[in-house]
Amino acid sequence: MRNIVLAALVVVILALPILAQDSQENADKLRKQAQNPVASLISVPIQENWNFNIGPSNRIQNVMNIQPVIPLELSQDWNLIIRWITPVISQPVAIPQISGPPIQTEFYGLGDMQPAFFIAPKKSKVIWGAGPQLLLPTGTKTGILGQGKFGVGPTAVLLVQPGKWTLGILVNNVWSVAGHANLPDVNQFMLQYFINYNLNKGWYLTWQPSITANWEATNGGRWVVPLGGGVGRIMRLGFQPVNVGLQFYGNAVHPPGASPWTMRLQIAFLFPKKPA
Repeated sequence: MRNIVLAALVVVILALPILAQDSQENADKLRKQAQNPVASLISVPIQENWNFNIGPSNRIQNVMNIQPVIPLELSQDWNLIIRWITPVISQPVAIPQISGPPIQTEFYGLGDMQPAFFIAPKKSKVIWGAGPQLLLPTGTKTGILGQGKFGVGPTAVLLVQPGKWTLGILVNNVWSVAGHANLPDVNQFMLQYFINYNLNKGWYLTWQPSITANWEATNGGRWVVPLGGGVGRIMRLGFQPVNVGLQFYGNAVHPPGASPWTMRLQIAFLFPKKPA
């Protein structure tokens, strides 16, 4: 029911006219801030990801990521950007039986939180930020919804925003340093490139696939390489700025039994910094 409500909400919002107009200059500034992971803009994205056709029974995994981004001023020249991802997961599971087909069930709960901390300059010709990426063992079903490991590693983001474009890359790698000894070690890589092209009336085209690698896996089950993109809109609902979007990705490379394609819906609540 939660998924249906959010999907309907985003589709309706995409079809609505903008309810409160800003000046074009302010609207373009807000759109560029919303597309910049290290901007001085508080945002609270709620992102639904449906991963389809998992396993021989072609089941669906759902991951809802709540990922607030909060900028803090460190000095006159530097900001600290906190990006905290909290996944809520519905995971299909097939339980083997001594005789007969496996029992199809699912587990629902909290996944492992993934906070990142970026040190970013306030003014720079090329926008960038870097810092630590953490993996917290908060999964409510260890080994299924969470990896049961505490991990740490570096993360960095780099982007430029020429004209109507936003072009950037976000990368991190996390290694486990503590946790359940009987669970696999974590050594995971993520690279997300993002390309946005801004259109009229707050609309934009977007490509932002996340390429991942599990370095602990054997060859053939290591990489997930998605291809695709979607459409989004920066607008206001009354006085509240929001960023809504719909994207589709096909996984050109994925481990056996993993999802071959994904649909993503997002609504992000934006809180621009008020002028001093």
